[in-house]
Amino acid sequence: MKAVQVTGYGGIDKLDVVSKPAPEPGEKDVLVRVKACAINNTEIWMREGAYGTGSESGWRPEGVQFPRIPGSDITGEVTAVGSGADKSLVGKNVVLFPFTSSGEDGTEHIAEDMAFIGSEYDGGYAEYVVWPADLCYDMPLDSYIESAVFTVSGLTAWHMAAQTAVRPGEKVLVTGANGGVGSLNVQIASRVFGADVIAVVGDMGLEDRIKELGADAVVSYKSPNLAEDILAAAGGPVDTVLDVVGDALFSISLQALKKGGKYCISGSSGGQKTELDFRQVYLKHITLYGSVLGTREEFGQLLKAVSEGKVKPVIDRTFPLDQAGEAQTYFQQSGKMGKVVLLPEEGTTT
Repeated sequence: MKAVQVTGYGGIDKLDVVSKPAPEPGEKDVLVRVKACAINNTEIWMREGAYGTGSESGWRPEGVQFPRIPGSDITGEVTAVGSGADKSLVGKNVVLFPFTSSGEDGTEHIAEDMAFIGSEYDGGYAEYVVWPADLCYDMPLDSYIESAVFTVSGLTAWHMAAQTAVRPGEKVLVTGANGGVGSLNVQIASRVFGADVIAVVGDMGLEDRIKELGADAVVSYKSPNLAEDILAAAGGPVDTVLDVVGDALFSISLQALKKGGKYCISGSSGGQKTELDFRQVYLKHITLYGSVLGTREEFGQLLKAVSEGKVKPVIDRTFPLDQAGEAQTYFQQSGKMGKVVLLPEEGTTT
């Protein structure tokens, strides 16, 4: 099969297109012919070594074992099963839950042995991938490409809203609202949890599209009066901040929160380290949440919402697999709207 491997920590020069044998499914595994794999910050930060220091990176402290095939947002067709897996799965179109864990229901994502596809296991930047049969779900939509954009971003966004207990009528600030997680934060917070969303973007030319996703108001982080703009759009301080930007908007996010408000971060594309004045937290009784991924129950809830049309795919563009480096470079550029998707098979259009 054709695959893209990360050969070590570094830039896109560490991505190699290779030909190698397709993997063999274990007893309780399935072999999936990959039809689409959306890009996330996770595989870029894994390649760059951003999750750890020195030689440590990846989702687990021991670091990544190279070479590794990245990619975690995967859809495809089951083509073979292991001896202990259900034979009726052959031919099914599936989306892959992105990690393994021994954690009990509701705590899978915080178990010490949580291991991520594309970091601890070979992932979807390939024509085939092996994965446990019980972690393969029916695709929520008919399209491979559209169904591939929800896994990591969607599960993270859903968990952010659930973890902060967003309620109908609350004011929720969403940063990075045109990105993969942010565009889903807008939809999930507004269309599923019933909140009023104030979305932060860079390009106000995206305002109409962001409002189509469910935002009540859109503001630009380029404004010299961003905090005032947020308060004006919300009619006062907001109840919750769902942040994927980090340092660049951290202080303003805390300023915009009401007393007793909740701040949840799931990414840090605008800077992974910040300065915190603890007085901003304790004098306003702010609760801070760290959040990434979620539970299998939440994944099922997400896929149901997608199949019901409450949450829709937002896709910027697609790339063929052998242009993975170009795709990751493009992914990191500002001004995109939604997800970037790799296509292992030439001619895949749905």
